[in-house]
Amino acid sequence: MSGFLDLLGLPFMQRALIAALFTGLAAPAVGTYLVQRRLALMGDGIGHVAVTGVAIGLLTGASPTWTAVAVAALGAILIEVIRERGHANGDVALALLFYGGLAGGVLITGLAGQSGARLQQYLFGSITTISVGDVVVTMALAAIVVLVCVGTAPQLFAVAQDQEFARVAGLNIRVYNLLVAVLAAVSVTVAMRTVGLLLVSALMVVPVATAQQVSRSFRTTLAAAMLLGTLASVGGLLLSAYASFHARVAPGPTIVLLALAGFVVAWPLGAWLRSRRRLREPFPVVEPVVHDTIDDHPHEHGEDCGHVGVPHGDHVDYVHDGHRHAAHGRHYDEH
Repeated sequence: MSGFLDLLGLPFMQRALIAALFTGLAAPAVGTYLVQRRLALMGDGIGHVAVTGVAIGLLTGASPTWTAVAVAALGAILIEVIRERGHANGDVALALLFYGGLAGGVLITGLAGQSGARLQQYLFGSITTISVGDVVVTMALAAIVVLVCVGTAPQLFAVAQDQEFARVAGLNIRVYNLLVAVLAAVSVTVAMRTVGLLLVSALMVVPVATAQQVSRSFRTTLAAAMLLGTLASVGGLLLSAYASFHARVAPGPTIVLLALAGFVVAWPLGAWLRSRRRLREPFPVVEPVVHDTIDDHPHEHGEDCGHVGVPHGDHVDYVHDGHRHAAHGRHYDEH
């Protein structure tokens, strides 16, 4: 135990904990809106595109983080444009973009004279080797993501929930959709050193899915997802560090598996809470239907009366003089 505490006091471990904390906050914040829009796998696609950005950084000698941000943002905007146009072959175009980004990244890395191990640090994460400069960039980008996601929550939620309502309310749908796409790209690059580009989508989606099991409002889901993402990110890093005394355990997969374990625990609780809510409200509240009654009707409706019959629940309405009449005892309901 003393060796583990000594490990926590080392500078590289402290940098890793700070990066994990900010990553755990930022990734689920954007993931909440992606899940709301049923675009849970968008983060995975952006992660593939960001591989090319990392490779360009390795080739040019620039910071792979910033080149990944630029390429991922362009890829996210292109994905959003393809999705918005809604072509029948849009999914094929997205697949070409995803796999083209991954293949291009591997190819450019080879042209840069870098080994596969160098690229693997970004594919599966290497948080324990993160530098001070990378920590500062991670903190800055994550803070921007969280501030925008929380500060514009009403607008982003309106666009994600009902775009027609948001358009009527005067919101620019395209701008907010592109904003979410760019925020997702930034979150992917923030998390690439923590969980890796190939696993980043899990940190964006799984905490949100877990929060949805026990929460009913959007704000509660957003706050709970950010909390769960932080616990999974920091907890997975600590668990990996502790397990490293006995075996080589990578932090990235440990973080993802811990997040999945949280969902497994929350799912039965969510099912129980939903069943409890159904028991408290077994039937929907139906407003009583008010009819106008006509005591004196000059015509008796029936199967051979010549008027169109319209089935209506347990009886038949007959269309007569622009109204629908239904026999009800000694009078007719008109509606």
